[in-house]
Amino acid sequence: MSQKIDLDRHCYGSVDAPITIVEYGDFECPYCGAAAPVLRQLVDTAGRRVRLIFRHFPVFQKHPFALTAALAAEASGDRFWAMHDQLYAHQDRLTDADLARYAAELGVTNAVGEAAQAFRPAVEADYQAGAEDGVRGTPTLFVDGRLYTGRMELAALRSSLGLRR
Repeated sequence: MSQKIDLDRHCYGSVDAPITIVEYGDFECPYCGAAAPVLRQLVDTAGRRVRLIFRHFPVFQKHPFALTAALAAEASGDRFWAMHDQLYAHQDRLTDADLARYAAELGVTNAVGEAAQAFRPAVEADYQAGAEDGVRGTPTLFVDGRLYTGRMELAALRSSLGLRR
């Protein structure tokens, strides 16, 4: 996995957790939408042993709103995870008007249009790092730098990480 990953940016869970999962995701991808609550539950039940790092990998060829959704999430700053949850909860409603409404609900003012373009380099850097690491689709997970190829189910993830209930 690329050594360029900032492990503090978009970190869910304890920043000093011994296990790091880096997820490359797309806010319009239904598989990412299904994986999101599983990954959150994994972190929430792991007792500070697992952290989740989210990286943007908008599959814009298949998902026309993925890039603007990624920009909106990135523009959300310290409200990233709240926006993350909104976007996955409303994957079928990701137009600029929808994104602006979600942003306003979170108190974010620069999440759409020209203002959001300032966050394009961060999204592009995530995408490039993913491409360099061989990411071809979403969601793609790396656990401590290794590609995870198991099922996106809580029990399978816990087992692969050596976590007991």
